[in-house]
Amino acid sequence: IDIPLYRTPGFPVMRNEVCQLLRDALASLVEEGVLPDAPGAEVQVERSRGQEHGDFASNLAMVLAKRAGLKPRELAEKLCAALPASELLSRAEVAGPGFINLFLSPASFHALPGEIRSRKAAYGTSDAGAGEKVMVEFVSANPTGPLHVGHGRGAAYGDALARVLRAAGYDALSEYYINDAGRQMDILALSVWLRYLELCGEALPFPRSAYQGDYIFDIAATLHREEAGQYQA
Repeated sequence: IDIPLYRTPGFPVMRNEVCQLLRDALASLVEEGVLPDAPGAEVQVERSRGQEHGDFASNLAMVLAKRAGLKPRELAEKLCAALPASELLSRAEVAGPGFINLFLSPASFHALPGEIRSRKAAYGTSDAGAGEKVMVEFVSANPTGPLHVGHGRGAAYGDALARVLRAAGYDALSEYYINDAGRQMDILALSVWLRYLELCGEALPFPRSAYQGDYIFDIAATLHREEAGQYQA
């Protein structure tokens, strides 16, 4: 399942807005004749590796420099100058061979708490899934054996995943598959019955194919304590 980043809240939304600012700058350079035509290159913006390099960085000038007949740094400077005014950015700088480092303004973050307060529980949700049906099966513990901590982890993980998918607009259903039929249940019943007969004083061979765990003794002991010899053959 691919959840587009630009449809989720927070930094990815800001990244999408930064991409649009760069597209607008490209359009301006095309109108000015700096670029020969509308470039087909996709505008890519990534999180910067360090705070000193801003919040986002783009190699757009390096990708389009050859088409423009300019050095990457020269085109990067023109792109920075052509960026439209926006409360989102405080500044844009050229770095290295032609990277564009973009710094978010404090105002871009100040608006976020107000949005969280206004949307309340709906904040962070999206319609990225467009109602697509998704089945999330988790835990589905084998009923012939004891539960362990891994099942608890699976329950928490699976439930959280289903909730995230619903918040992202998917029609997510949760499923716990109870596999309490078939040969494995026959083996469980036989294993418990044989241990039960042992407690009743009957020594019968215990097949290797039967369940060997101590929990079989525990179930048989409970049955023997509550039902005595009622189920002896």
